[in-house]
Amino acid sequence: MSVEEQLNDVLSRIRDGETTANRKAGSVSLVAVSKTFDAEAIRPAIDGGQRVFGENRVQEAQGKWPELKAETPAIELHLIGPLQSNKAADAVALFDVIETIDREKIARAVAAEIARQGKPVRLYVQVNTGLEPQKAGIAPDDTVSFVTLCRETIGIPVEGLMCIPPADENPGPHFALLARLAERCGLKKLSMGMSGDFDVAVQFGATSVRVGSAIFGAR
Repeated sequence: MSVEEQLNDVLSRIRDGETTANRKAGSVSLVAVSKTFDAEAIRPAIDGGQRVFGENRVQEAQGKWPELKAETPAIELHLIGPLQSNKAADAVALFDVIETIDREKIARAVAAEIARQGKPVRLYVQVNTGLEPQKAGIAPDDTVSFVTLCRETIGIPVEGLMCIPPADENPGPHFALLARLAERCGLKKLSMGMSGDFDVAVQFGATSVRVGSAIFGAR
């Protein structure tokens, strides 16, 4: 299938999932993950109507998205990979949403850049639900206090939580944990679910799913 056909298939599955879970139509948004794909591979998705995209690396995104965003100003770009503090200025300049705030140093660097650039950026806290040592994210037990620190002390606009469950585990319990943590934090947005498990994420309350290979093909 073409990129546009695969995009439509994913959107159809999301809508079917909303119906099955008795959720309002359109309550789950699709973040099309375009990491490793160049501008020419991405344009068919844009032509097909997709406007929200995700990238893992600031430097890679800088190589393709300024031109694509200039062509289609309505595009919303999410950073869904780990952020280093020395890339905070570039990330705030390019991205509309940063989903991977996971430590105080990053939160403060992003806050400083938002203030310096005068650019509103929506922010999510990444939670390491599986406590995997190789994976970024705040520990579940520290999530509520960290979100409070970000909002009340550092003063950044955290609007949701994000997670990437362990690849070899049932994602359901991880999605359920993220939903409980969001409720405790008073947050409405849940970024969870990827190509292999976004159907499950919709059932557990995801408000956005991050899907790449099911749209663009294998990397």
